[in-house]
Amino acid sequence: MATLEEIYHTCLYWDELEVGTEFSTAGRTITEADVVGFAGLTADFNRAHVDEEFAQQGPFGKRIAHGLLVASISVGLATRSMVHQLIETTQIAVMENTIKFVKPTLIGDTIHVDISVIEKRETSNPKRGVTIFRRLTKNQKGETLIDSRVVYLMKTRSITECLS
Repeated sequence: MATLEEIYHTCLYWDELEVGTEFSTAGRTITEADVVGFAGLTADFNRAHVDEEFAQQGPFGKRIAHGLLVASISVGLATRSMVHQLIETTQIAVMENTIKFVKPTLIGDTIHVDISVIEKRETSNPKRGVTIFRRLTKNQKGETLIDSRVVYLMKTRSITECLS
């Protein structure tokens, strides 16, 4: 299967991203299977996630998805977006990732991620620049569930080939 870069020989460099640029991902519903599978994978059987009777007595009145499960799915949604596909070959490294859990995610919530470029910085190396993206994971009601910032080290236009 060909990538966008191979088809169009197109990519986005640090120089081409503008502060204020925004885009959204597709949606995905958080399922019972997601929560149970994540609990099994991580051995995180916190009763707020896996015990309905216990969770009904808690502050949310029902079971909630693991925060790190939702954060991981959010990253997956972001990396499948077209804009991420265009920066994939110009991204050198993820330097930092901060996550704030704003509201709980319930089983059955459909989430998407709104992504914006919030800051850019030059580095001492003219072949590289730093870009900070803000990612807001929201549910079907538009409520923010996760507020995160991701710092990327990226190639600048001084490197002339997308796939180099």
